[in-house]
Amino acid sequence: MVTAIVLIQAERQLIPETAEALIGINGVSEVYSVAGEWDLVAIVRVNEQEQLADVIADKMHKMPGIVKTTTLIAFKAYARKDLERMWEIGMEETL
Repeated sequence: MVTAIVLIQAERQLIPETAEALIGINGVSEVYSVAGEWDLVAIVRVNEQEQLADVIADKMHKMPGIVKTTTLIAFKAYARKDLERMWEIGMEETL
């Protein structure tokens, strides 16, 4: 599984419509409205890296309302359990 995080600047008046359209794209698993420099964050999950071009370049970039994007490709996922376990390392020595 390949995961990409797409940071999106959208036309302000079209943010809700753009978010709804994004979640309708096959491969987009989540869309968040966020504060700051970016308006939306889309999580893309596909089986193969080549599919990212179809989802991001071919579909997302052609959508009305999207002004600018930056795409981050995830190398490794850290879940809450992994982080909790990581913080536990060495705890026995300090107790």
